[in-house]
Amino acid sequence: MQVIRLEALSDNYIFLLHDSQQNIAAVVDPAEAEPVLNKLKELKAELVAIFNTHHHQDHVGGNKQLMQQFPQLTVYAGVEDRGRIPGQQVFLQDGDRVHFADRIGEVLFVPGHTRAHIVYYFPPVHNSETGELFCGDTLFAGGCGRLSEGTPEQMVNSLGKLRSLPDNTNVWCAHEYTQNNLKFALTVDGNNTDLQNRYDQVKASRSRGEATVPSLLGVEKRTNPFLRWEQPTLQSATNSHEPVQTFARLRGMKDQF
Repeated sequence: MQVIRLEALSDNYIFLLHDSQQNIAAVVDPAEAEPVLNKLKELKAELVAIFNTHHHQDHVGGNKQLMQQFPQLTVYAGVEDRGRIPGQQVFLQDGDRVHFADRIGEVLFVPGHTRAHIVYYFPPVHNSETGELFCGDTLFAGGCGRLSEGTPEQMVNSLGKLRSLPDNTNVWCAHEYTQNNLKFALTVDGNNTDLQNRYDQVKASRSRGEATVPSLLGVEKRTNPFLRWEQPTLQSATNSHEPVQTFARLRGMKDQF
């Protein structure tokens, strides 16, 4: 399973999963159809599945057109999103599995950004490989999603699920927000040497027009304040000593940043 990152809209990423042996593909959160169709034409591949994480338009905007081009494909999304995902045929719950190429993806229910958000985690086949986490707008490189429909407590529980995954997991988040996220992180965790170094690297990458996605989950655990709510530095920065309150205040500060 090869993961191909496609740019869409102003700052979205679409992820095309390609099985070169069968020459089939699946797509995660097609914000729009054109970049997907162009890449499929280049690969001469057939699209067999859409994996949606949640219902927002910049994640499902290409569903209908892709279904018109590939009528046999299957649309997967969370059961709580019933009626909100164009063309949804499979209604996934926490603990369900999806199959593509030689990989089995685990479905995790992660409400917070929306009440119905799910993510897809494909564990590595061999120990030397990375896992692949398609996390929509729940976890970002250096940040996390806004609480559009969920509560801070839900988001802490959801991010806790993702934080428990192995360090060697690629974080395929759906937006290029990393530089601004890390700029905020430095305001609350400025003495974190790993964070300082990461910001310098990301700033240099973006100046060259390079993408910062995927990131590694191990790096997120050391530098992303929204995975570090137990850290004394962050509790001090938010004047809080309780994880959910620490997270909620961090999220509120980021909303105003």
